[in-house]
Amino acid sequence: MMTMEWSKLLDLERLFLTSSQERPRRPAYDQDADRITFSAPFRRLANKTQVHPLYDNDHIHHRLIHSVETASVGRSLGLEVGWWLEQEGKIEKGGQATVAGLVHAACLAHDIGNPPFGHSGEAAIGAWFAEKFERGEGLFADRLACFAEEFEAFEGNAQGFRIIAGLEMHRRGGMRLTHGTLGAFLKYPVTARTRKSVAARDGGLKKFGVFETEREALEAVATRTGLIAGDISASWWRRHPLVYLVEAADDICYNILDLEDAFTAGDLSYREAAGMLSAVAGTTPRDDRGDTPSEKMAFLRAVAIHKAFEDCSAAFSAHYDAIMSGTFASGLVEASAQAERFAEIGRLASERIFTSPRKTELEVMGRNLVHRILDGVLPVLEALAEADFDAERIEGYPRQLQRALGIDLRRARDPYSALHTLADYVSGMTDRYAVKIDRIISG
Repeated sequence: MMTMEWSKLLDLERLFLTSSQERPRRPAYDQDADRITFSAPFRRLANKTQVHPLYDNDHIHHRLIHSVETASVGRSLGLEVGWWLEQEGKIEKGGQATVAGLVHAACLAHDIGNPPFGHSGEAAIGAWFAEKFERGEGLFADRLACFAEEFEAFEGNAQGFRIIAGLEMHRRGGMRLTHGTLGAFLKYPVTARTRKSVAARDGGLKKFGVFETEREALEAVATRTGLIAGDISASWWRRHPLVYLVEAADDICYNILDLEDAFTAGDLSYREAAGMLSAVAGTTPRDDRGDTPSEKMAFLRAVAIHKAFEDCSAAFSAHYDAIMSGTFASGLVEASAQAERFAEIGRLASERIFTSPRKTELEVMGRNLVHRILDGVLPVLEALAEADFDAERIEGYPRQLQRALGIDLRRARDPYSALHTLADYVSGMTDRYAVKIDRIISG
């Protein structure tokens, strides 16, 4: 059975750089984390929805806080698993720090491609593009050449890879992160068209994670880290083992913190939220110290996170052979002792948290707002196409609109890249900036 090798999986060379020397006093994975942390797309996460849109309560999570917390849990998972790998002789001594560092950096970036208004924003963008491609007019006339499937099921994971491996910092290679960090980030190492054509659902590829614009970067990461090809044509790949740690850190944080947020927002009672967290933590808070319900929730949250990451670490070692051969098709949470408890949290969230009146109302508002922005900005790209993609030739209102909204047209060279320019612009917005742009467009 083919298996992946840690000597390649932990590759610290940088994307599209033939030689990148690591500084002894500053590991490459720490540089990756710094590049992500100081980037504008990461900073914008501070005003992007986690679960509750446009909330005034400062204690409700937004995407930036969620990403930082996920990175903290991810580093702990990496240290735990890295220590086990060292003890088992599967990685060289000192490799524990590399495992933890790569997972930490990938966790920081894991939501960097999410549009405004969270998953409802993703759905809104996809629905708008699907309607336009259905009509098949103008920029949307050629479904095949424009890879319509990328836009109709707009995916934040693919947009995130586009940002870190293509858009941010360098014109080629993006942030030029290490292959190890990029491999750990690639939750779904497949493009939309490839996934559709080969039905690559095994190996955990439930979605696509890369646009055609970043196919070269995907191939480079897969080759350098030694990912196992999913078929003989090597058009998609099995997951990097560290992806499971990044995914587990995300699952742990959003499940547990969503409960705490729901309690803070008043969508769940203390008894309901604390009961769920107590089941994960395996303990209950003391009643003899005079702690407030919020303090008891904080205690349960901390213990539950610790217990969950321990159980996920154990699941990694228990399923190690399948993970390394690319045949493990589950997540670590689902394969852990916490599986049923987290499934129960998911059911409660679906029934009570994600359908709360305020959240539902704002999601409807957000969908219409995103559609209005896309409709309002589209004339700029249509004018660009009429000018043979020479931005200097755009005149009149489209030129005025492009300047007023600060739309970057440098990458728009044909209908396909023009549509990505449109998606880049809208998906990069924060919730509040989207509200502002909507007001400008609609007058």
